[in-house]
Amino acid sequence: MAIIRQKYEGQLDGLIKDLRRLGLHVYQNIEFALTSLSEEDRNFARESIARDKIVNELETEINEKVIMLITKQQPIATDLRLMMAALKIASDFERIGDNAANIAEIRLRAKIIDHYVLTRLNTMGKLALLMLKDLNDAVKNNDVTLIKEIIERDKDIDDLYKNIVNTTYLIDNDPFVAGQAHLAARHLERIGDHITNIAENIYFFITGNRYESYNK
Repeated sequence: MAIIRQKYEGQLDGLIKDLRRLGLHVYQNIEFALTSLSEEDRNFARESIARDKIVNELETEINEKVIMLITKQQPIATDLRLMMAALKIASDFERIGDNAANIAEIRLRAKIIDHYVLTRLNTMGKLALLMLKDLNDAVKNNDVTLIKEIIERDKDIDDLYKNIVNTTYLIDNDPFVAGQAHLAARHLERIGDHITNIAENIYFFITGNRYESYNK
C-alpha cells in the first residue's frame, strides 16, 4: 500500500513539474514574440510560432495525465483540487502560447516602427513576464499575498491597452500598421487576463476558496 501511495504522490509531483515546464515554455514564447516586434529579422517571429506546437503538446500531455489520475486513483478532495486547477492552468497557458504566436504572426505581416506604440507594447509584455516570474516564486513559497498582488497588477496591462487603442498617433501615418499594433495590444491584454486566471486557480488550490470570495 505504501508503494502505491508513493507512486501516486510521485505522479502528483510530476504533474506540478509538467505545469512548471509548460509555464517556462510559455514565458520563452512571450519573450520571442516581444523580441520579434523590435527586430528587423523575422526569424524570432517564426521561432515563436514554431514553439507554440510544443506548448500545445505539453497541454495535451497534462490533460491526459489528469484524466488518468482521476479515473485510476479516485483522489481525495485536496488532490482533486490540484488536478482540476491543473487542467484550467494548462488551458490558460496554451491560450497564452496562442496569443504569443499571434503577436509573432503580426510581425510577419507588418513592422511597427512607431516608438510611442512599440514602447507601450513592450511594457505590456514585460509586465506580463514579471507577473509570470513572480507567480512562480509565489507558488514555491505558498505566498498568497503575492498571488493577490499579481492578480491586481493586470489592471496596469489593461490601462496600457486602452492607451494604445485610444491613440490616433499612429493611425494618421499608416492605418494598416495601426490596426496591427492595436491587435498586438489586444493579444497582450489577453495574455494578462490568462495569467490572472492562472493566479486565481493557484489561489483556489492553496486556500480552497475562490478568489472572488476574497474581501478586497
